[in-house]
Amino acid sequence: MVKHMNTLPVIEQFISLDGEGPTAGELAYFVRFNDCNLRCAWCDTVYSWDGSSPVTHKTPQELYNEIKISGVKNVTLTGGEPLIQHNILPLLQLLAEDDTLCVHIETNGAVDIAPFRTACPAENIHYILDYKLPASGMGQHMCMNNPKVVTGTDVYKFVIASEEDLQRALDVIAQYALDTRCQVFLSPVRELIDPLVIVDAMKERCMNNVRLQLQLHKILWPKEMRGV
Repeated sequence: MVKHMNTLPVIEQFISLDGEGPTAGELAYFVRFNDCNLRCAWCDTVYSWDGSSPVTHKTPQELYNEIKISGVKNVTLTGGEPLIQHNILPLLQLLAEDDTLCVHIETNGAVDIAPFRTACPAENIHYILDYKLPASGMGQHMCMNNPKVVTGTDVYKFVIASEEDLQRALDVIAQYALDTRCQVFLSPVRELIDPLVIVDAMKERCMNNVRLQLQLHKILWPKEMRGV
């Protein structure tokens, strides 16, 4: 344990297209961390927390150096859950000091982002938050301070697997006026719900500041493929 006390547990690192979010379609450098504090029913990265993948321990400086060597400006920290990692803040501080980078932290919505934003108030650090809906089985774990502290460059993402999920998403967006506070994406689980059902709901409610999001990486590559 002492050996790894100053490191972060990494499952994989790779360069690919950003498949979702505000930089979808652009190149991004991905760092996927080990472990997660949730167990969503439709999780597509089970290998990041089920113990089936080898873990490489790297210091924040090593990760920053590798990101810079890549030459890619968009950085996506994902998992698993990035914000439960013991040494994530030193990495964020290194990334925040480099204003040539655009950093997206993909977080599951169960961790309060406010302390991280206070400790690292950088304009190039953006939070991509999930809001877990009924079909995920994890809705009760959402941190309800997060909708109050998001800003215009953050994203709230709703992964929708049923019409019940869709209704809950619409209720949360309205309750917290999320479409006026941050970017909002509705992301269908295409095997479980027709995306056009979501489009119809958007049209019916004239949701001008909300986007339907189809996961680009799942269109371009097989769903099970890693490193893309």
